[in-house]
Amino acid sequence: MPLDLWLLTLATAIGLSLTPGPNGLLALTHGARFGLRPTLATIMGGALGFLILIAASLAGMGALLAASEAAFTAAKWVGAGYLVWLGIRLWRAPAPAMAGPLPASGADPAAHPARLFTDGLLVALSNPKALLFYAAFLPQFMRPEAAYATQLALLGGTFLVVEIAYEILLAGLAVRAAPWLTRHGRAFNRATGATFIGVGAVLATAGR
Repeated sequence: MPLDLWLLTLATAIGLSLTPGPNGLLALTHGARFGLRPTLATIMGGALGFLILIAASLAGMGALLAASEAAFTAAKWVGAGYLVWLGIRLWRAPAPAMAGPLPASGADPAAHPARLFTDGLLVALSNPKALLFYAAFLPQFMRPEAAYATQLALLGGTFLVVEIAYEILLAGLAVRAAPWLTRHGRAFNRATGATFIGVGAVLATAGR
């Protein structure tokens, strides 16, 4: 890939990451509740989800969703249902205890690395419109003479590195907000829970 084309890809990836989305919100929420280190599992789960979406879009799955109303509707409702369920779970979660050191990840079942990783993965996979975006956008940066695996590694790797760095920054900022969350943690959980429910509701009513 020519350097100027890669730089354009990088600029686009940065712009996309800075656009508010469910995975950024999840990294912020988990950073506030569990601290930066446990939240790395959330971020890695989301990165795997994005890699799957990018690979699927380059392989033609995005075109299938764009062409099939039934496939898009099914994916949309599954994704919306998961986001609403996650929002309800956050709404009901107890306020994070941030007055002292954060508890070890094993002390809270919700902070288990496998659960955090799964949350990040499923949130990334829950939005079929992201798959459509990648399917419409990434082919513009592909070179017909280059191998699929090489382009997946280069294009996907660029997007993932930028997204991971951005979400780590969000989680770190959330940790620094610990004093405020000590006083308003319950309200924070309800606000983020309501946001996830709202995103799910918007997704459920969205068209292609």
